[in-house]
Amino acid sequence: MKRKWERDLGLQGRMIFTMFLLAAVYLFFLAFLSYNGTPPVVMMLFVGSFMAIQYFYSDKLVLWSTGAHIVSESESPQLHGMITRLCAIADLPKPQVAIVRTDVPNAFATGRNQNNAVVAVTTGIMDKLSAAELEAVLAHELTHIKNRDMAVMTIASFLSTLAFYFVRYILYFGNMGGDRKKEGGGIVLIWLVSIAVWIISFILIRALSRYREYAADRGSAIITGQPSDLASALMKISGVMARVPSEDLRTVEGMNAFFIIPAISGSSIMDLFSTHPSVEKRIAKLEKMQQDMA
Repeated sequence: MKRKWERDLGLQGRMIFTMFLLAAVYLFFLAFLSYNGTPPVVMMLFVGSFMAIQYFYSDKLVLWSTGAHIVSESESPQLHGMITRLCAIADLPKPQVAIVRTDVPNAFATGRNQNNAVVAVTTGIMDKLSAAELEAVLAHELTHIKNRDMAVMTIASFLSTLAFYFVRYILYFGNMGGDRKKEGGGIVLIWLVSIAVWIISFILIRALSRYREYAADRGSAIITGQPSDLASALMKISGVMARVPSEDLRTVEGMNAFFIIPAISGSSIMDLFSTHPSVEKRIAKLEKMQQDMA
């Protein structure tokens, strides 16, 4: 039975406001480049092509980088059965299902839209969680697909990536030979503005990433009807993660932004720079949802 998808207006408002701030920063950056006569066409084409590849082939790139393998229903009937049932409740087309052979307990979703998506889980998470807890984690990942988070984050990061490449462009050509006396001051100014834009957009994108995790947690609670199952899963995953050998954690550290819980929580100095909210904050929100449902 499909569940009514209630909206969290407060969370949506924060996400929209963050996107608005990102747009404002990006527009200022483009206006500044235009004012200084910078020809961004070649760089725009380069970065645009790079982002298009990331957008259209994100699922293949992520599966390749994590070592995930697509599994058929005959290979993993229980996992497929869970996802089929959850998709029926969430009113979603069934994504492809993949498994990553690692003891690190985690899961992720990728794909550019609801019809081109993959949900992957590690062997570690299947061994450590109960069926109800695993379903809650899968529902969290399916919510990422339902909310089109991959497309949202790709669009949000496009001009941030452009700013980053522009910094490298200025650093490279600024050090080349030639008469730079007249242009030197302008190059330094553009370089400083590019760095400032990249830092600000980086922080805003991280904030947007944290909001989408809260939204996915909430979606999981709506789909399963049991916020406590996801809270229990998060506690188990974070507890097990602390006991996983550091070598194993480092092999998947590059996928932290995709995982339900970062493989190495200490990789972010402050919450401001983290892709995920703290586990404690997420569990507190889920516990409140459980109380409200009761």
